[in-house]
Order: sequence, then structure tokens, then C-alpha cells
Amino acid sequence: MLTTHPFDDDKLREECGIFGVSGMEGAAAAVALGLHALQHRGQEAAGITSWDGHQFHIHRAMGHVAGNFDRDEIIRSLSGNVACGHVRYATTGGSDLRNVQPLYAELASGGFSVAHNGNISNAMRLRKDLVRRGAIFQSTSDTEVIIHLVATSQYRTLIDRFIDALKQVEGAYSLIVMTPEGMIACRDPLGIRPLVMGKLDDTIVFASETVALDVVGADYVRDVEAGELVIVKGTEITSHKPFAPLAPRPCIFEYVYFSRPDSISEDRSVYSVRKAIGAQLAIEAPVEADLVVPVPDSGVPAAIGYAQQSGIPFELGIIRSHYVGRTFIQPGDKVRHLGVKLKHNANRELIKGKRVVLIDDSIVRGTTSLKIVQMMREAGAAEVHMRIASPPTRHSCFYGVDTPERAKLLAAKLDVEGMTDFIHADSLAFVTIDGLYKALGEARRADIHPKYCDACFTGDYPTTLTDQDELAPVDQFALLEERVG
Repeated sequence: MLTTHPFDDDKLREECGIFGVSGMEGAAAAVALGLHALQHRGQEAAGITSWDGHQFHIHRAMGHVAGNFDRDEIIRSLSGNVACGHVRYATTGGSDLRNVQPLYAELASGGFSVAHNGNISNAMRLRKDLVRRGAIFQSTSDTEVIIHLVATSQYRTLIDRFIDALKQVEGAYSLIVMTPEGMIACRDPLGIRPLVMGKLDDTIVFASETVALDVVGADYVRDVEAGELVIVKGTEITSHKPFAPLAPRPCIFEYVYFSRPDSISEDRSVYSVRKAIGAQLAIEAPVEADLVVPVPDSGVPAAIGYAQQSGIPFELGIIRSHYVGRTFIQPGDKVRHLGVKLKHNANRELIKGKRVVLIDDSIVRGTTSLKIVQMMREAGAAEVHMRIASPPTRHSCFYGVDTPERAKLLAAKLDVEGMTDFIHADSLAFVTIDGLYKALGEARRADIHPKYCDACFTGDYPTTLTDQDELAPVDQFALLEERVG
């Protein structure tokens, strides 16, 4: 399996990407294209569900979109003009087929398919209550809780049952739901996870990022608003806002790393924001050096901004191979170390004798930074300075991002001086939280809730964390898998 980031064990990873199409002949083919554009958001599994007006068709598989949905017979089997899909990286539940989405169930009202980006932070409590009432779960995914809440709701109409279910869950979600009555797209009341709406002729498209709209030729219409349900029935589109209005808190890490740089988020170019973060980093943490070198690929826009602001030349001092996946590397420390150079290699003649500023988007465990600094040293760099285009990641995320437990986060264990020693750099600096907001054209005020969810940096969680409060620091779903696996 190829991976988006060569150091796949030392990056925060999005849980998933979702994509839905309503009103297009051969909708599944468009969904496959959209999922391919969202592959960076989840690389462990992919699935598509379609509706042909009479029945649902489902295909789910482990692995990438390419290889699973590039065969004509698969796409032909997913007939219908309504379809939704999902690419997954597991944050809750195991990495196996029963957890691959979209999840599907037959309810009293008919088929119900759901694709979910995010994490339900009270899923364990809800699950225990549902099991006590007789519910039988088929997966260890938190998403299945939503299906059971809809199934057991006492409200009359499907939309009311769905709203009733959503009012019982905490945490973060963007959802695309398919029923015989139509397609529903919605976001949690704080809008933590992203979801956009597009249009192609009479076809309505929903996606985690605008880049997926571009791939299928759809025009961006707007973001699905925080706490909004958009319902598509044929050519009819309606909007519902059943929740008490709250100030939105979208995930700020979308701008730092998760979104593709060619996406637009909240009318902002992700690429331009990352350049602005790099420029702000150069203002806050200047250093005398000869070269600005990005850590491929996520550090590139910020490195360009840093170079332009500082006047230090931007160079590709690290070359990345796009053809090495994690399964190519065999166990064993010696071979694993050699594998690093298969994935990333120093541009030795450029680096030798130079003072280098390395730009990366974040430090999680610190192992990537340590290896990259060592690579620069071995290539003959005179000095190696590390600059990070986000604040220190000191806290775990519980909203759909795969984050190590806090004890494994380098910034939670060490101060910046200790981190500098750990990665063996000559200096290390992070953009400040205020600088990050400034790059977004905002100010983070202490007297009001911030505009973004920045809990991974600040510990300021915007919702209650019921399961964590009750079971922390236990890995809840890992225990669940042991019981039911």
C-alpha cells in the first residue's frame, strides 16, 4: 500500500473522507473519482453504496480506491443515480472489513446507509445503553451507534428520527446518509469536521473538500453549515437547522496538514494559508541560514512562505520517492533505517556545507524530525535548524483524528529545549498559536471561545468528552474488539 506521507508512523492522520452524489446517471463512477481525490484523508479502506430506485448496492474493501474501484464490473454493479462513498483511516474500531464504511442497515423505513467523518465522543456510553436494550452491533465503529439510535427512535418520520439520534451524540461528525427517501448531508453543531456542497448541472455533490468537487467537474456552491442538515430528494433541496445555534469551531489542523493544498476552506485557499503560516514563522523565528528546505510534501507551502519572508533561498534539499509503501519495508532496525532513505533522500551536493532550515507542518512523536535531521547531518549540512508550521502538539484529538495517546506526544513530555536535544537540531521553533491565527487573518481572544478547534495545541476542547472522562486513559474500542472479536 502506498502512503500519502512516507513517515507514516509519525503524522496525525485524518480518519476519513466522504463523498456523495445525487441525480447523476452512473453516480458510483463519480463517487469513485471523488474518493480518489480524498485518498489522503484515509488509506486503509474504501467503500461505495448506491441506490437505483429499488434497492441498494454496496461494495467495500480494504486498501486504496485504485485497485478496488477501477474495474468496470465493480462500478456496473453499483447501479443507480444516487451514491455515496468513504475512505477510511481507523481512529475507533479495528482495521477490518466490518468497520469499512458506508455502513448499511435495513430499518423499518427501508435501507439506511451512512458515511461518517469524525468521532462520537460518547459512543461507548450510548453503545452500552443500546446493547442493554437489545441492540446487536455488527461492527466496532462508533458510526454504528447512529444507525441504532435512528432505528430505536420513537419519532414518526425518518428525518425526525435522524435528528433525534443526532441530538443524543457528542463530538464531531460530517455525515452523508442515503435512504429511499433521498440523501442527507449534515455537520455537527460546531462544524468541527468539514463538508462542502457542489453542483454539476442538476446533480448535487457533497464532499469533505473542494478538491473532490474539482475532480468531477462540479462547481462549489457553499459549505454545509455547522448544525445544518441538507436534504436532497430528486431535484428538491431543503435545509434544516434543528440545533440551538452555536459559534462554529472548525478544525484548524485542516489548514495545517489535513486538507490538500489545492482545496478551498471557508473561502480561503489552503495553499495560501500555509504560505502565510510559513511567513509568520519566519517573522517569529528567524535564523541565519543558507537554504530553506521543506520536508516533503506537507512542508512545501510553508517553506515557500518562510523563504519569501526571510529572503533565504528555497531549495528541494530532500527528494521523496513516490513509489515506496509501508509494506515494502521489512521489520528490523537496520533494514527499517535503510527504508527511510528509500522514502526520503538528501540532495547531498546541495546540502553539503550549508546551514539548512528544515520546514515541516508538525511534530508528533518526533521520530520523523530525528531521522530528517540525521539525514541532513549525514549529507554534510553545517547546521540544521528545524521550524514547525504549527504550535506544539501537546494534546490528543477526540474528534476523528488519529492521535497518539498524550504520553507519546513529544511536546507533552518535553519543552522546546528538550525537543531540540531529542531531534539533535541546532535550533527548533514553532509558530505560536497567536501567529497561526494571524496567518488565518484572525485573532485568538482569551475572553471568548476561539474561532477554531485548536484543542490539539491548547487542550481547549469545545465539547464534553464523556467516554474519555469515564474510561480514560483506556483505549476503549481496543478493549471492545478484544471482547467481541
